[in-house]
Amino acid sequence: MDQGKVTVVLGAQWGDEGKGKLVDILAKDYPIIGRATGGANAGHTVVVGDNKHVFHLLPSGLLNEGTKCMIGNGVVVHLSTMFQELEKLLAGGIPWDGRLFLSDRATVLFDYHKVIDGLQEEKKGDKKVGTTKRGIGPCYAEKISRHAMRMCDFEDLELFEKKYRECVARAEEMYGFKHEGADEELAWHLEMGAKIASMLKKVSFEMNAAVDLGKNVLIEGANGFMLDIDHGTYPFVTSSNASIGGICTGLGLPPSKISEVIGIVKAYTTRVGAGPFATELLDSLGDQIRDAGGEFGSTTGRPRRCGWLDLVQMAYSARVNGLSSINLTKLDVLTGLSTLKVCIGYKVNGVEVDHYPTRLEDLDNVEPIYEELPGWEEDITTVGTFEELPEAAQAYVNFIEERLGVPVSYIGVGPKRSQMISI
Repeated sequence: MDQGKVTVVLGAQWGDEGKGKLVDILAKDYPIIGRATGGANAGHTVVVGDNKHVFHLLPSGLLNEGTKCMIGNGVVVHLSTMFQELEKLLAGGIPWDGRLFLSDRATVLFDYHKVIDGLQEEKKGDKKVGTTKRGIGPCYAEKISRHAMRMCDFEDLELFEKKYRECVARAEEMYGFKHEGADEELAWHLEMGAKIASMLKKVSFEMNAAVDLGKNVLIEGANGFMLDIDHGTYPFVTSSNASIGGICTGLGLPPSKISEVIGIVKAYTTRVGAGPFATELLDSLGDQIRDAGGEFGSTTGRPRRCGWLDLVQMAYSARVNGLSSINLTKLDVLTGLSTLKVCIGYKVNGVEVDHYPTRLEDLDNVEPIYEELPGWEEDITTVGTFEELPEAAQAYVNFIEERLGVPVSYIGVGPKRSQMISI
C-alpha cells in the first residue's frame, strides 16, 4: 500500500495570514488533521456562508464533519478555553464528540500561567513584547524547566491534584503572588478529568500508522514563521517553533513523511504587537489597508500593523521551511491602489545585505529597497480563475513567483470559503 500524503499548511509571515481558510477548504480530502504547536494565542478565522467561525486552540478542520482532529504534544492546552470553543461548535450544529483527540504528552496550561504572563509583561516596561497574555510563554518555560503537567496526568486524578498543588506553590513562590482561583480551577479539572482522559491518544503513533496505511494527513500550523522562537525576530516572538521543525517535533512525525509544505502569505504584510517591521506603513495608506483587510487580531482584537509585501522576509521563510507552494491571501485588499510596492532588498546602515538580519539592532535600521508595480481598479472578489484577474494583478502574482522561485498554488480574493482561486 502506498504511503498517505502529508500536507503542511504553514504561516509564512508574522501570523494572521489566513491559514484556517485553506485548511477548511482542503479538509474534505484529509481524514486526519493535526495541530503541532502554540496555544490559545493563535487565531484562525473561517467564513462559511454567513457564519464566521473563530478558532484559538481547535484545529479549524473540525468544521468538516468527516475529519478527526488531533492536538499534538507540542501544543500547550488551556482546557477550559478548548471546551468553550467546542460548545460554540456544538451550538452551531457541528458535532465534535469522537472527533477531537489530545496527545497524552501535550502540556496543560493553567490560569496561573496567565497571571505570570501579565506580571512578566508589566515588568518589561517600554520593552514589552506584546504577548496575548494567554500564559503561553510561562507554560512553555515550565515545560522546558521540567515542572509542567501533561495530559497523561489525568490518568491518575489523585496524583493530578498533588502535582497541581505543587506547581501552584512553586509559581507563587517564584513570582510572589497568590493564585486566588486555585481551588476552583483544580475542582473543574478534576470534574472534567474522566472526559479529558477519554480524549487522550498516542498522537504520534496514530498519525504515523495512518500515513503508513495510506491515509492523508493535513497539518495546521499555528502563529507565523517570523514568530518562531529560533528563526523569528527574537525577542519579539512566540515561545514555540512556528516553523516546519515544530511540525515534526510537535506531532512526532518524521520529515521523510511530509509530502508538501504550503506557505500562507498575505499579498501585503501585517504583524501584531511590538517588534521590527521593515515595510510598515505609518500613514493613511497603512490605515486604508488595515480597514480594507479587517486587520484586527482574532484572538485579542488588537489593530494589526500593516505594510508592503516583504520578499526578503519571504525568501528567508521559503528557504527555512522548504515551501512547495504559496497560498497568496487577501489579494482583493489591494484593489484600488494605483501603485504597489514590493520590498526586494535591504540596506542596513547604508550597506546592501543578501540575507535577513539576525540582530535586533540591524533590523531596527533596515532601509527597504522597493520595486514598484502598477495596481488595478477592478473588483476581483467574484473572480474564479487566474486568467480572469486583471493583468496588473496577474503580473503582481507572477512577480512574487519569479522572485521567490516558489509557485503560487492558491489565491484568496475574499474571506469566504468560495473566494479562493486554485491554480
